[in-house]
Amino acid sequence: MVQNEIPAAAGHPELTARSIVVGLVVAVIIGCAYPYCVLKLGFGPNLSVVSAFFGFIILVLIMRAAGTNARENNIVQTMGTSAGQTAFMCVLLAAFDMLNAKGLLTPEIHLGTWQIFFWLCSASLLGILLAVPMRRHYIDEENLTYADGLAAGETIKVLHEGRDKGASAGPVKALGLGGLASGIVMFLTSFVKVIHDTWYFPGMQPMNIGLNWSLLSFGSGLLVGFRICLAMAIGVAISWFILPPYLVSQGMIPEMTFPMTLRWVMWPATGLMVAGGLMSLALKWRLIVKTFQSFKGSQVGHADFPMRYVIAGSITMTIVLCIVQYISMGIPMWLTLIAIVLSLPLMLVGLRVLGETNWGPISAMSNMMQAVFAFIAPGNLPVNMSSSGLTGTIAVTSEALMQDYRSGAVVGSNPRVLTIAQLIAAPVGSIATAIVYPLLRDKFGLGPDGLSSPISVKWAGFAELLTQGFNALPKGCLVGLAIGITVGIILTLLAEKYGENIPSPSAIGIGMLIPASVLITFVLGGVAQLIWAKSSEKTEHDFRIPLASGLIAGEAILAVVLAILAATGINF
Repeated sequence: MVQNEIPAAAGHPELTARSIVVGLVVAVIIGCAYPYCVLKLGFGPNLSVVSAFFGFIILVLIMRAAGTNARENNIVQTMGTSAGQTAFMCVLLAAFDMLNAKGLLTPEIHLGTWQIFFWLCSASLLGILLAVPMRRHYIDEENLTYADGLAAGETIKVLHEGRDKGASAGPVKALGLGGLASGIVMFLTSFVKVIHDTWYFPGMQPMNIGLNWSLLSFGSGLLVGFRICLAMAIGVAISWFILPPYLVSQGMIPEMTFPMTLRWVMWPATGLMVAGGLMSLALKWRLIVKTFQSFKGSQVGHADFPMRYVIAGSITMTIVLCIVQYISMGIPMWLTLIAIVLSLPLMLVGLRVLGETNWGPISAMSNMMQAVFAFIAPGNLPVNMSSSGLTGTIAVTSEALMQDYRSGAVVGSNPRVLTIAQLIAAPVGSIATAIVYPLLRDKFGLGPDGLSSPISVKWAGFAELLTQGFNALPKGCLVGLAIGITVGIILTLLAEKYGENIPSPSAIGIGMLIPASVLITFVLGGVAQLIWAKSSEKTEHDFRIPLASGLIAGEAILAVVLAILAATGINF
């Protein structure tokens, strides 16, 4: 259950001229810094709390704008998150270049600045629009956590309350101490050579089993809570402790290493998440129908973004995408249309998984789309890559919107206004990526000696594998997929009857995909939440969310600052 939410309040300015201008500035900063961060680290730090802090610094500490409130700050946070999530898709551009370098794309795909912009922008806007109707279901009805959005909203609220009440307020201290501790730990593990970021269990480094010294992961688990962390721990146990010896003994994988095991377990894990997410939606079909019916009467002045704009905008962006992919990549328009249609259910699954676990299964969903198009268009790498990239872009931007809706629920923002802010910022992230990515690629290079971009390596590698046909897939993985689908359906049906006593299939599935070293730290955060709640319910209620938000913010801010410095030539 999400705490400390306040209703949207009338009379408080949100989408003001200054919030838009500052939001655009933050969107440019995040959009330019994020590609380096993602390509270098292989993942992106929490954008929501970073954007929230940047917005507070500019609005309150630099501009000293009179009457600045938390809702204006949340507009800035929303625009920064939107631009950054769009910029995340530089990983697909890197995957294209990796396949070009190997001579596997025929013809080669080299996207220019404007081609990148129009492709990313139209796909991002489509992802935002498609996610709009799901706010009432995921946020209002199911009350999913969306921990990054919750952390951002709580951070904004605490910062503005602290400005009014003084820095001595308990939540402000908890937020500050959490941020300081998280930043110090990241600094030590990044720059002190004798302190490694991960302690591996003896002999288990090839399986990536150990303890990651990341207070961001610990704070995320603290926010999500023990129940979801327990389900994720089940996934960790299945993927990284139970299955590997069996898979090796049966000849399904050649050796017990993380990449080999992941190549097999991604199939049952994806089956769990897809089946569980879609079954959950099917069981609540009446609520979904009610949600869409209620949108018919939405007007511009109401809280929800009008459905007629959602429909018109989605149709327009679909047409634009079909044209852009045909002109830039030679993809037949009917294949682009199929990819968009198939992206919708995968987006809905991704939103549920993110809401429960704070991990968006972009990679798994994109790989699933790659497998689908390996069947629809066998051996066609451009179709495979563009279709999965379209799914990924729609997914990341829809996830950003839902995180922003959660932060808005905490500070009382108007959902319609947040949607508009997202739509304004998505083109900023698109043009930033279109300009910055080629500069980073040319300056640092791609691969082990430059920007390694492990996400891109996995994306391109899976596409290359699928060109060899389904016979090249790991032995028994499709049986694993069928088992995952079956278990996902059963667990969802049981949860409908027995509630929270049944482990979440989404959480188990994501637990099977993330390295154990990262998730063990995450799970420890959930254990800490349980112990804290049992020993001191009042302090857990008052300080858990601010403290966890600080733990997420400290590492995330430092990572983005270092990325900005590196992109300007100050490389650590």
